[in-house]
Amino acid sequence: MTVLKATHSLNVQMTCDHQCMVTNLDVRWPGSMHDTQIFEKSLLCQRFQEGLFDGLLVGDRTYACQSFLMTPHPDTETKPQHDFNLALSQTRLKIDMTFAILKAQFNCLRDLKVSPERASQIILHNIATIRKERVASDYHLPLDVIDPFTQDHPTGRAVRDAITAEYFTWHSIKAK
Repeated sequence: MTVLKATHSLNVQMTCDHQCMVTNLDVRWPGSMHDTQIFEKSLLCQRFQEGLFDGLLVGDRTYACQSFLMTPHPDTETKPQHDFNLALSQTRLKIDMTFAILKAQFNCLRDLKVSPERASQIILHNIATIRKERVASDYHLPLDVIDPFTQDHPTGRAVRDAITAEYFTWHSIKAK
């Protein structure tokens, strides 16, 4: 006899601050959808593209490096690139901690035993409850899409290289 596990998958895009406070959340997408596709369709990405935010987002290698979204150097060839990747990784730990905190607080997030539509409502409700906010419940799920190949944007590579040169090269550090 084979027992099938009745769980679902949902891809959650979330950002947080240095205190693990959720700053942006998008829970509309099926688990098979690629992170970059979700981000590119998000209001958060649109607002960054329009220049409405100062600062940078930190992402992992599943995202394309952009002028406002820093991702690791794909192949570290120098110590400054390695140091940049290490700092980026340590910064990214905050989002991992935030997910861990939410999963510990809300067991339903570990294995979705409800439909993705219902899970979206639960997640939004729980986050809104923590933040004492109201949440709209009008979401439409897209069709599943195969993961695309992601390439960094040239402007993103230029910004990442400039940050690496400015803050992670021994000559720059020694001069400061």
